[in-house]
Amino acid sequence: MSELLVDFITSLDGCASGEGWPGFWGLEGPEYLAWLGEQPKATYLMGANTYRLMSGFAAGEVPGGQDGLRPEEEESVDELTQATKVVFSSSLEDPLKWANSTLVRDDAVEAVRTMKANGSGLLSTIGSLSLCRSLLRAGLVDRFRVVMFPVITGATGEERIYDGYPDVALEMTDHRTFDGRIQLVEYKPSVLEHPPLATPA
Repeated sequence: MSELLVDFITSLDGCASGEGWPGFWGLEGPEYLAWLGEQPKATYLMGANTYRLMSGFAAGEVPGGQDGLRPEEEESVDELTQATKVVFSSSLEDPLKWANSTLVRDDAVEAVRTMKANGSGLLSTIGSLSLCRSLLRAGLVDRFRVVMFPVITGATGEERIYDGYPDVALEMTDHRTFDGRIQLVEYKPSVLEHPPLATPA
């Protein structure tokens, strides 16, 4: 059976990106980049918006406000290009142009449920906030990992990760600090039917 990892890179206030900020908020360091390079191979799951963004970078598009991708960003995109990717979308058209990408039009939750039951490797999300929210609600997420960068994007933050989430209990399974400033926390999530002081319906 495959294991499903939801994997987020965020600001301290839980935003996945910020207007005018580069990838990794420009705060990645050698320890963090080395750790990224040591991660096991995975099949990456994403929705249409993340696919359009990342495949655009792979095709040479440049983030707004930058003259080009930084070396760290290029390396991440190149590694993702080589990886197996499954894209859930009803709006994209086959065949997908980004190498090693498979389009799935079926219900994402049921498709991932089948992938988990019939597979043996690691499944990992990238971006795709709506997809991650749906998979968590369905109880399919085995590991929930957040890497927090030391910045608060109160004025410019976009893509607030936890909006629309259910209440979730988190059992910590790992934590680590990179480069004296980047904090990784990893949990086993359990979706709650109600908060502790609420009366069950």
